[in-house]
Amino acid sequence: MSTLFLIPTPLGEQDVAHWMLPAQAERLRPLTHFVVEAAKTARKHLKQLALNTPLQQLQLAELNEHTPERELDALLAPLDAGHDMGLMSEAGCPAVADPGAALVRLAHARGHVVEPLIGPSSLLLALMASGANGQRFAFHGYLPVAENERIAALRKLEQESRERDCAQLFIETPYRNQQMLTVLRQTLKPATLLTVACDLTLPTQTIISRRVKDWPTPGPDLHKRPAIFLLYAGK
Repeated sequence: MSTLFLIPTPLGEQDVAHWMLPAQAERLRPLTHFVVEAAKTARKHLKQLALNTPLQQLQLAELNEHTPERELDALLAPLDAGHDMGLMSEAGCPAVADPGAALVRLAHARGHVVEPLIGPSSLLLALMASGANGQRFAFHGYLPVAENERIAALRKLEQESRERDCAQLFIETPYRNQQMLTVLRQTLKPATLLTVACDLTLPTQTIISRRVKDWPTPGPDLHKRPAIFLLYAGK
């Protein structure tokens, strides 16, 4: 029975020692087949893993948000043929808020072993550092871009957080981070906890978690920096 390894990748430019346990790297060295979100980025990470097979001889197939579902069978073909495979996303843990989830479902349906490896997850790191309820939370991806729709979405998330005692996580395109922070501070109630976790695991990491009324002014510069936003209006 073949194994699909879910391989974490760094959240920024880092040496392999910061994002992969040595024992895990050792298990990955025999692999020759990979499904990746972006081949160029994946080759850079695979080079650090010092695989047994030369980089140029590895079999890399891409799976991203534009990949049609009908192509999943072909992507899983090496696994069906008896080869262990690796699944990698562009950054962080694969198959979490990531198109690789569909391949994982198919691997399970075919009876293959699916083995997640330990690595950085920006969502869990942000939740850990927030002080919000870690027993009930939801990730909502990107919120609407149009201002009126965005404000309505934030108010709905805040209300749900209050009623269900849950943390609400979401992201924004990095060049719009600053606008998102401004809207959050203007829209949320003063007592709501607002967390911004930026450049997680990197030397430039910034994490601020305060009630809206207590947020520092001016806030951090978030422009073009990967960030997780979290609001919590619960107990």
